[in-house]
Amino acid sequence: MPKSRPGKEAVLAGGQPVLVTGATGYVGGRLVPRLLDAGYRVRALARSPLKLQGRPWAGHPLIELAAGDVLDYDSLLRAARGCRAAYYLVHSMGAAGDFSEKDRIAAANMAQAAAAAGLERLIYLGGLGSAADSHLSEHLRSRHEVARILQSGEVPATFLRAAMILGSGSASFEIMRYLVDRLPVMITPRWVNNPVQPIAIRNVLNYLVGCLEHPGVKGETLDIGGPEVVTYRQLFDIYAAEAHLPPRLIIPVPVLTPRLSAYWIHLVTPVPAALAQPLAEGLSNPVVCQDNRIRDLIPQELLDCRQTIRLALARVRQQSVDTCWRDAGPLIPPEWTHCGDAAFAGGAILSCGYRLRLQARPEEVWKLITRIGGETGWYYANWLWAIRGWLDRVLGGAGLSRGRLHPTDLKAGDALDFWRVLAVEPPTRLLLLAEMKMPGEALMEWRLTPLAEGRTEVQLLSRFLPRGLGGILYWYGLFPFHQWVYRGLLKAMAAAAGKPVIFGPTRFTPALPRKRG
Repeated sequence: MPKSRPGKEAVLAGGQPVLVTGATGYVGGRLVPRLLDAGYRVRALARSPLKLQGRPWAGHPLIELAAGDVLDYDSLLRAARGCRAAYYLVHSMGAAGDFSEKDRIAAANMAQAAAAAGLERLIYLGGLGSAADSHLSEHLRSRHEVARILQSGEVPATFLRAAMILGSGSASFEIMRYLVDRLPVMITPRWVNNPVQPIAIRNVLNYLVGCLEHPGVKGETLDIGGPEVVTYRQLFDIYAAEAHLPPRLIIPVPVLTPRLSAYWIHLVTPVPAALAQPLAEGLSNPVVCQDNRIRDLIPQELLDCRQTIRLALARVRQQSVDTCWRDAGPLIPPEWTHCGDAAFAGGAILSCGYRLRLQARPEEVWKLITRIGGETGWYYANWLWAIRGWLDRVLGGAGLSRGRLHPTDLKAGDALDFWRVLAVEPPTRLLLLAEMKMPGEALMEWRLTPLAEGRTEVQLLSRFLPRGLGGILYWYGLFPFHQWVYRGLLKAMAAAAGKPVIFGPTRFTPALPRKRG
């Protein structure tokens, strides 16, 4: 692993922090603890600092958590001031709208803010591929354009060009894992025979940390890749062998367009079509390193594909995946959830809430609540949850395929099937935001209230802000199912706890909407 030049004691004595943009993302979330372990002060930037507060390193004495958005120049400048360098690890791929235009604006903001804040250097992780290739995918073309914008600024910007990043939780690894695990026969596009030079996430992190101090990489464009060039077909074969699966029958056909490939990936894997399509388009481009200078500048042991896949699978089996592609994105509660459902939100909140009382302490019930979803399921009517998840996938939503990162631990920002964790307050409150396709916005909230004699009241409340007439019809069409499922869910959870029910479940919300404002 590369060593940082200044001693750890010197950095601890008051060195300027290093800014890490995209700190909630897959790479950024792993880079921050690596920098902290090396003794650097780190300022982690995120649109939703609440997501950072749940990370194991959030309380480290060298960390600063900063709120900001690369699309908001003023917030980016505030975050960059006082820093000595910055990592640019953000992209808009998978976001709504024109991701290339958003990336263009964000890169210009970063270059300008870096100059105004007096940074020494920028370090950007982008993609391989030839910028002169007329067939280069929009995703890779955008990555190259971001590099050009950053390197045209006053602050020297190092551009690391990577191909496929392999590691537990990466989008590329998850796509491969689900396709090979689930499909003994794969009908694939012709790109399955394209050459690619994957690199392990730990090697990427070593290069990123090494670039912070090495003078030879400042302002340079450098290719980073693993020690071998393979085809995607060979990668699938290696994965099947390491996962102890029979060899997969792979049949390339010329009719699968990137759009069709993206929809197929969306249905078979947890990766949504919005993210799968630009990735699938990029697979049609050969991505092989043309420049290996960085191997001499920042030497390290490069893991081959088999070693990398073996390590990634071990992390998955041990349920110790540090970060995941699902971590990225803002954590923005709907406005109507604040201040007791603020009147300015307009409309009417529709709700369905049930409660029961158990002969159990809150801590005992909390353990069951934090295990909900994923492999545990929803305690009651799992077949109905499965149907709702399947319909959501067909409509382009997350469905149940995302599961959860850890079987028992939850933190703000985690994906939980087709929900997103908004707040975790053990052992009294869990708040989930629905990310399924529906005509409105929905929340599910669990509240535990301790009572006398070691008892607990458990409340399960669902709230829905409909969007137009369709939203109202959607809610009332499902209302009988909500009542049935919520009653059954509470009773099944009590049974799973092995604790007697003292009272309930009974509904504590009105059947008619509550008017506001």
